[in-house]
Amino acid sequence: QVHIVESGGGLVQAGGSLRLSCAASGGTFNRFAMGWFRQAPGKEREFVAAISWGGGAIAYADSVKGRFTISRDNAKNTVYLQMNTLKPEDTAVYYCATMRTYYSDSYSRNQYDYNYWGQGTQVTVSS
Repeated sequence: QVHIVESGGGLVQAGGSLRLSCAASGGTFNRFAMGWFRQAPGKEREFVAAISWGGGAIAYADSVKGRFTISRDNAKNTVYLQMNTLKPEDTAVYYCATMRTYYSDSYSRNQYDYNYWGQGTQVTVSS
């Protein structure tokens, strides 16, 4: 069983920055691709960013490209999401998830490919 804990959410003004962290335990972290997703009130959960377990393959949603950066530290079993130039439309609960894969450059934008999820952390961007 993999346990995931997100942190770093909060309230920030538009244009500000936050860094989310996601710590995983109970599994082989360096064999997990990791993904960030978000869900705003009244909307479906959507893909934000993903990174392969090798760190060499990364993907972003178009809405965050150029503003958000995903990274990982396998020694700390942690993945990060640096969020800059935040906009009110970034307001959502942000979730971290793991995807077990044998391939170092594999990841997915599809939430149904992910096996374990954290409880989420709230990000609120005021205008």
